[in-house]
Amino acid sequence: MTTDTGPAPFSTARLDAEPLRVAHADEMATVLDDPALHTFTGGVPEDAETLRARYARQTAGSPDPEELWWNWVLRVRGEDRLAGYVQATVRGTQAEVAWVIGAGWQGRGFAKEAAVGLVAHLWDAGVLRTVAHIHPEHAASAAVAAAAGLMPTGEWEDGEERWRRDTPASSGSSVAGRA
Repeated sequence: MTTDTGPAPFSTARLDAEPLRVAHADEMATVLDDPALHTFTGGVPEDAETLRARYARQTAGSPDPEELWWNWVLRVRGEDRLAGYVQATVRGTQAEVAWVIGAGWQGRGFAKEAAVGLVAHLWDAGVLRTVAHIHPEHAASAAVAAAAGLMPTGEWEDGEERWRRDTPASSGSSVAGRA
């Protein structure tokens, strides 16, 4: 499900998933400013200027018309503050997903809540297969994937295991190309 400006927003019990905008960069630079968030993915925290450039690329969309880049920031409703993000790269009826919760908001169940909400939102949008790549030593991420109904496949890519959830077909239509 998309809008004229990108993916549709969605909500969970405590989180509002807002479509990513370049204007989120300043607050997200603070949320993501912890080297520990990069333990399993590599890299270092990015400053607001670097995030603005990345968010501009992400919100412009994929150069491949068969692929959709859907990115949301996660706002904690009771605090009216951003706490992380979720994303999905959608091709046809398959989406590869990821989630990141800032260190200051970890341990409160937000990652599980966001991932479960994301998978449900994608299912409603016509996605039939959801895939995540989980580092074998990242127990918290594996627990999040399991809570969202994904299961390890035994398939590996770049040192991470593919986890997958196949959703029963409800419409059989492709997400790519929907308006």
